[in-house]
Amino acid sequence: MKKQFDTLGFKGKTLLVTGGTGSFGNAVVRRFMHSDIREIRIFSRDEKKQDDMRHELRSSKLKFYIGDVRDFNSINSAMRGVDYVFSAAALKQVPSCEFYPLEAVYTNVLGTENTLNAAINNGVKKVIVLSTDKAVHPINAMGMSKALMEKVAVAKSRNLAPEETTICVTRYGNVMASRGSVITLFTNQIKGGKPITVTDPDMTRFMMSLEDAVELVLFAFTKGQGGDTFVQKAPAATIGQLARVLRFIFDSDTEINVIGTRHGEKKHETLLNLEEMVNSEDLGDYYRIPSDTRDLNYALYFEKGVKNLSTLESYTSENTVRLTDEDLKKILLNLEYIQKELGLEKAV
Repeated sequence: MKKQFDTLGFKGKTLLVTGGTGSFGNAVVRRFMHSDIREIRIFSRDEKKQDDMRHELRSSKLKFYIGDVRDFNSINSAMRGVDYVFSAAALKQVPSCEFYPLEAVYTNVLGTENTLNAAINNGVKKVIVLSTDKAVHPINAMGMSKALMEKVAVAKSRNLAPEETTICVTRYGNVMASRGSVITLFTNQIKGGKPITVTDPDMTRFMMSLEDAVELVLFAFTKGQGGDTFVQKAPAATIGQLARVLRFIFDSDTEINVIGTRHGEKKHETLLNLEEMVNSEDLGDYYRIPSDTRDLNYALYFEKGVKNLSTLESYTSENTVRLTDEDLKKILLNLEYIQKELGLEKAV
């Protein structure tokens, strides 16, 4: 079991979460709402989701800001008086980004730059930028935009003094039962009596809970230095296995239809590429990738290269620890979403 980080560092502080009405934002709010944090600002462009969140949680610590990270003025206005930022606003649906790649760039790259500039302008102490395994060896527009987002964050951090804003990146895999997750798709298909549509049963994905995603961000917040990228080690399962176990959990005999991969999908995902593994620091449950601090004077490095790449391999959903059906069943049954869909009142 991974260490759960406390929220003492947020006592009396103001936290802003961009994209705060999403799955991650909701998980953060629930984690911090009863802590000693002074204020949590939810920044997003969806007034309906904000209103739903406001009525459901009814907390005086929550403040809601309508705006879009694409608009510097709106994010800059929301940033005044903020101590820390979790930058989670993103376009993250792979097929949508494939058809509208510039929209992904506007939000994921330029929107993140606006967020970082606003944070720096307002003297924010620390910003944690959320990324994805799809940013490693990207083959789709979403992953490419997230890869550029990471580069922007790391490059921005190089120009800041240690006493200025600290910018770190976190990179994680499939967040189970998050909005748009394949788990929610399969569950809805099972409960609706429809066939489960599997793209490729041998496709693998890292399996992380929303709580894991929050822990990764808190780990980066606690341990990170400017330009660091953090990755949480995670087990993996195949998509076919996921469909099979969910069918068992819901006691369903619905058929499984293999429909082929969608736009921009990989068979396996990667959390650290080979070149990053060479320079990474193994911290037990996490990897830390320090910022590359070399400058543009490449001549200094003609005679001194990096370590031998042939002794390592990338960290992928194919070579990580694989979950057994029983392991996957336990993890799924512990998800609040699955418990609600099963009509359970408390954790299994």
